[in-house]
Order: sequence, then C-alpha cells, then structure tokens
Amino acid sequence: MTGRGFTRLLCVACAVAFPFMLDALTLNSHRAFAQAAPASQGAGPRFRADGPNADEFGQKEGYPSCKGIEYVDQTRCRVGALSRYDALFPARTITAPKQSVPLARAASEPVIRYGFAGLELTLDDYLNRQPVTGLLIAKDNTILVERYQYGRTDTDRLTSFSMAKTVVGLLIGIAVKEGAIRSIDDLAEAYVPGLKDTEYGRTPIKALLLMASGVAFSEDYADRSSDINKLARMTVEPGSPGSLAAVKQFNTRRDAAGARFSYSSAESLVLGLVLAAATKRTVADYAAEKLWQPLGAEADATWIIDTTGQEITFAYVNAVLRDWARLGLMLANRGNWQGKTVVPEDWLTASAANALPTDSPLTKYGYQIWYSADTRRFGLRGLRGQFVFVDPDLKLVLVQTALSGGPPETAELFALWNALRAQVQ
Repeated sequence: MTGRGFTRLLCVACAVAFPFMLDALTLNSHRAFAQAAPASQGAGPRFRADGPNADEFGQKEGYPSCKGIEYVDQTRCRVGALSRYDALFPARTITAPKQSVPLARAASEPVIRYGFAGLELTLDDYLNRQPVTGLLIAKDNTILVERYQYGRTDTDRLTSFSMAKTVVGLLIGIAVKEGAIRSIDDLAEAYVPGLKDTEYGRTPIKALLLMASGVAFSEDYADRSSDINKLARMTVEPGSPGSLAAVKQFNTRRDAAGARFSYSSAESLVLGLVLAAATKRTVADYAAEKLWQPLGAEADATWIIDTTGQEITFAYVNAVLRDWARLGLMLANRGNWQGKTVVPEDWLTASAANALPTDSPLTKYGYQIWYSADTRRFGLRGLRGQFVFVDPDLKLVLVQTALSGGPPETAELFALWNALRAQVQ
C-alpha cells in the first residue's frame, strides 16, 4: 500500500474551518418549504442511476468497488467501495433487532430552496451539483426527503469514516452510566493494561473524549510520514500489528491533558480499546445491544476490524441511510427514542458543557461530537462529505453520504441546512 494512497485514504477528519460556519451568515432561504412537490414524487425513497460526473465515478462499469484502497486513486471505484466497504476489509456485524422501529413518511416531498453564492437553488440543484450518494431529511419521526444517486439504494451500507468517532463517544457514555467505566477521570491504563507507562495510558478518558490528550500527534494528511498515516498503516493494512501496538508508537507529551483541543484519530482508537476492555465485549457487539437494538434499526451495520479483531474506532462504521437517521433522531430527542433512554441525557448535556474551542471560533468539540459555537446544534462528520446534522430544538436531522466533500462542498451543504432550519421553526 503506497504512502500516497494512505495520505488520501486516511483524511478521516474534515477540515475544522467550515463546520457550522454558515450559522453566522444571512442566507437567501426564505422559501425553503414554499410548496409541496407533486404527489406522484412522494417523499421518497427516490433513486437515480446517475449523478454528477457519473461516468468518472464508474457508471458505465456498474460502479465497481475494486480491491482494498484502489478507490483512493481510481475514482471509478469510489461509489462501489464506499457502499461496500465491509467487502473490502474484514468487518464485524452490528446486529439489528428482528423488529425495526418504522419511521413515518411525509405524503409528499417539500420543495426546498436555499441561497448560495448569490444563487437561489433547489434540492434538485444541490444533487445535480454535488457527488451525494444518499441524502435524508427528517423531522420528529417523519422522513421529509430521501434521495439516492449513482445507483445506490436504501439497502446499501454506506460508510461513515469519522462519523464513527461519535458512535464511540456515545458508547463510552452508556458504559459510564452502567458502571463498566467508573469515571471519565480514570486513566486509560486503568482499563487497558497494555497502555501502562505510556502517555496515552496516563491520559484521563475525559481528555481523550475531548481530543485533548496532550500527546503529540500529527493529523497531517498531505505528509506521507505523518502520524495519521502511520496509525492507519498499523491498523488497516493486512498483516499490521493492530490498534494497541499502533497507539503505543505515539508517546511524547506536548501539553498537559485537557489543556487544549488537537484533533487526533489516535485518541478515538484509545477510547475503543478502553471500551472493549471495560465492557469485556467487542465494540460492535456492545453497539448492537446499546444502540442498534434500542434504536430499532432496520438493517445490520458493520465495523471494520484490525488484524487482532479490534474495531478500528477512528472510522469505518457502515450502515443504511435510515439507520443513520434513526441515530440522529434519537440524539435530536436528547438521547431518548420511542419513550426509552438510549444515551443518557446527562451525558449529552455534559458533552456540550465541556466542549472545547477548536481552531475555528465557530465550532467547539465535545465528547467526540462537533458543536456550533453556542453548542445548540451538533453533528457527526466524516471524510468525503459524510454528515449527520442535528438540531435538537427543531427535532430536525439531515444525513448525507457522499464521494467527496472539501470546503466548497461543505459550505453549500451548510447553506442548505440553514435554509431548512430557518423554514421549520
């Protein structure tokens, strides 16, 4: 596996300059729900065989997934790879319940208009402009929009990249509530003996949750010798030593634990080791029991594992779009779903209350969750345009899976999101 390939594969965190930034802008979004779409179109799911630059993304070849990380350099393989990630790498199943919790569906899809770059655009414009594989908008328990492009369907397990970090953070909160983890003030080595006498081992769990361990780690995707590339080679690559050996390579303390935010995928990997050790369960099994089952998920999800069988917890959960929506809707209801507590509300409250400033004045970072500056809205984020946006005040959720998502694409998505928020008050 080439260094170049890993450099591009392992950009598992989006740039921090853009999350929630458009909250600060006045957008031309006054007609986001101006009228209903024709009843024949319904509220989805709606499927499209092509999408922007479909030929470049392999439409004429049936969207092949190729092998391993070939999709990184061969864009024709990307659609297939990002919807069949668990066929490219070993994975463990997150089992869905026998009976799912149904989501309601609006009788018709609203026409959505938003302002961006001086233009007034519709949802169809957005999908014609952006390489989105799946887009779902829901309020309360009702789906308003559900669209798929590039031949993807509602049965495809779409990968998350760093959205998985938030899943880990939620599971840590559940483990604390159940007493498997005594306190987030405990050091990581109290649960993972293999980390004893290392800097990550001497780091409190709370600092890891906040991406503030103080351990030096370079999340520089352009540098082939950076720590993030080394971490990935030691976890994803066949024959690699695995997660525990990987994180032990980073053992230089730069700051006191908790002193400042510094995004590091290694910290999410340590949290996964802590979770597995504390619960004496695999992370996927724990996720099945504590999240997928109570959410009433409709399909099994999967989590990519390393050569030791440990889930690679800085990324790589794969799930159908509506189950990502169920997760977001549960969070929009402050951890409650169908009258039951899934994630402790006080955990989510503490996550927001303890969120640290990031490199952008418009964002904060809590317990593996990205927040707006006022912490009233939050989201899950992953490489190449994977998002779950949550507005608890409005009980509004937007889920997107995509093939790419740099700053320009992200800026337009936030314009769409803020137009939605402005119109569902």
